Amino acid sequence: MSQEPNVVIIPESAAPKLPDGVLDLHTVPGEYTDGCRVFVHYNGPTDQLSVMCTGMAVLDPGASPHPPHQHPEEEFMIVADGTGEIECDGKVSQVGPGAIMYCASNVLHGIRNTGKVPMTFYWSKWTAKGA
Repeated sequence: MSQEPNVVIIPESAAPKLPDGVLDLHTVPGEYTDGCRVFVHYNGPTDQLSVMCTGMAVLDPGASPHPPHQHPEEEFMIVADGTGEIECDGKVSQVGPGAIMYCASNVLHGIRNTGKVPMTFYWSKWTAKGA
């Protein structure tokens, strides 16, 4: 049976402006829920964006962070390790390391680990100022 922990990271437009610099994974707290380990590196406004939210997730075999969903932010997902499938705008694609998904605002999308080893992916979602 697949796992659906419903881990959705909410962009924080009221947070302080993101600082310049580098965050090491070992300094970013992670949360683990039902086969999904999530690390939020940055979440807040920038000089040009109302909000930028970016981080990394590691999915156990069979896991997904949440059912396919949509939100007002545009989003990229980049697969670093493992294999799985990404649904974007009704199309399901088999993915592996180096695959990149882009989806526009309010487009239905989701990701699932269909492989036998953990799947690592990075995401970035944002809303432009004035949007």
